[in-house]
Amino acid sequence: MQIKEVIQFLENLAPITYAEDFDNVGLLVGDPNATVSGILVTLDTLENIVDEAIDNNCNFIISFHPIVFKGIKKFNGKNYVERVVMKAIKHDIAIFAIHTALDNALNGVNNMMCEQLGLVNRKILIPQSGNIKKLITYVPVAEAESLRTKLFEAGAGSIGNYDNCSFSSNGTGTFKALENANPAIGEIGKIHHEQETQIQITYPKHNENKILKTLFENHSYEEVAYEITTLENKNQHIGIGMIGELPEEVEELKFLNHIKNIFKTGCVRHSELIGKPIKKVAVLGGSGSFAIKNAIHANADIFITADLKYHQFYEAEGKLILADIGHYESEQYTKNLIVSYLRKKISNFAIILSDKNTNPIQYI
Repeated sequence: MQIKEVIQFLENLAPITYAEDFDNVGLLVGDPNATVSGILVTLDTLENIVDEAIDNNCNFIISFHPIVFKGIKKFNGKNYVERVVMKAIKHDIAIFAIHTALDNALNGVNNMMCEQLGLVNRKILIPQSGNIKKLITYVPVAEAESLRTKLFEAGAGSIGNYDNCSFSSNGTGTFKALENANPAIGEIGKIHHEQETQIQITYPKHNENKILKTLFENHSYEEVAYEITTLENKNQHIGIGMIGELPEEVEELKFLNHIKNIFKTGCVRHSELIGKPIKKVAVLGGSGSFAIKNAIHANADIFITADLKYHQFYEAEGKLILADIGHYESEQYTKNLIVSYLRKKISNFAIILSDKNTNPIQYI
């Protein structure tokens, strides 16, 4: 199996299209056409992780965080980023980063946090906008049903919890084939009138190439007229953070100690207690201060995240508890998620869970 084939599996789990604009995801180092000897999955790619890959005959590292986040102008080995990239290249090891693509995936980082906490009735905390597209095209009436069905089979027609979504209207189309044309219907040099169906159909933006390929392969016209627009709808299955409920209410301090144990953190930094049991829980792996207002608006009793600054704890304003469990701690189960997913898809080579703790923060 080639690296690019493994990447396709990862794209099915968390399409790179949905990563945040500031992020650097995808294949950062290596040849996508190289044959995979083994895969090592890690949260961060450090020098000891590359060594671990070498020791285990793995030539493909799948990392949650990108080792290269911004441009590198020189490769002199003066910092850990340069040393990691140089060592990986020297040993023909590819590095792939999934980061915010998996943050925004329905079954990604935040769902894994919910799994650890046993939350039910889960939904995305901040649904992403701008990723539901609409295709409009025109087809002879007799071909409309067949084309619509093919587009549905290719993954078009979904909005949130609804599928097979489309709109059709009939009218008369006109065209005149010019000298070098090869028309499927009509004659060269003559204006042709055709009863056509206008099909409007939605699709997730990561499927655009597949949808257009299906359109062109199943449309009889030599020149296919089509247009693409972006809907204002937010995608309830893509977005950052997640909110769910505990099966039973839990007393505040008991729940804080529970998350300390679950996430194996040296401490839980939290805002003032609010004097009510915990039932509704919002989570956001990694740095999540930007979502405090969203958690409050969602009526969460507690918001579990990381990297909160001093003054941001005031933003709780007695409406919920803010709990900072640490960046690494909030994302630590992500590599388990990736390994579990890939082992169900691939069985012809080793997929290894890194046993290295890459947390740069230590506790005493």
